[in-house]
Amino acid sequence: MNIVLTGFMGTGKTATGKILASRLKREFVDTDRLVERRSGKTILEIFASAGEKAFRDLENEVVSEVSLLENKVISTGGGVVLRRENIAILRKNAIIINLAASPEKIFERLKNTDDRPLLKKPDVIGEIKKLLAEREPFYADCDFRLDTGDLNEVAAAERIMEYMASRG
Repeated sequence: MNIVLTGFMGTGKTATGKILASRLKREFVDTDRLVERRSGKTILEIFASAGEKAFRDLENEVVSEVSLLENKVISTGGGVVLRRENIAILRKNAIIINLAASPEKIFERLKNTDDRPLLKKPDVIGEIKKLLAEREPFYADCDFRLDTGDLNEVAAAERIMEYMASRG
């Protein structure tokens, strides 16, 4: 059974996932990195040259493949939930953990990055709020939700391990 981390950008999926994988002695898989490797382009370049739909199509291919893996910790892109089929495919062999944080915390974590194509807007915090509101019903489709706003990645990984232990 895999552990899949979903959530908006800046909620700690990659950092938490790496620690979680290390502690559980599992391989860490990052779907965004796999998309980049397959395309030979960064996500920013894919969005710029081919658009969001092309990125989402590549993402769907990668999700279909990683869903067949066993006992991995899988970090997904923030918008992977926008295609319900992605979560349905992943859920067949995974526990879905959603990481969440407030728009203000997300902004604080991302304000010094320039590799987030969906945040290339004049009102970044407004865009974060808008995207979070649009994605909320999709993010809610999970087995366990963890607010990482006041947690570092080590504490977040520990909470996920506690949840996993409680499941048996």
